[in-house]
Amino acid sequence: MSKVEELIAETKLNELLRKKEDEKQKNTVLWVLAIVGAVAAVAGIAYAVYRFFTPDYLEDFEEDFDDDFDDYFSEEDQV
Repeated sequence: MSKVEELIAETKLNELLRKKEDEKQKNTVLWVLAIVGAVAAVAGIAYAVYRFFTPDYLEDFEEDFDDDFDDYFSEEDQV
């Protein structure tokens, strides 16, 4: 019976070692995903701050265009 007991003990030991290896792989994947998520979050925040502080040049252009248009055409020209 000692051989059977040794075989059972060896199988239990192998199962424990495999569980530890699986846990290491899961932890590695988890860390990689956490790092990628953190980088994506920082990039998103940086883009939002950039968009908030960047002036809107198109708005200034439209205002200037309207002023120039009024100067070129007066009421006398339209009659």
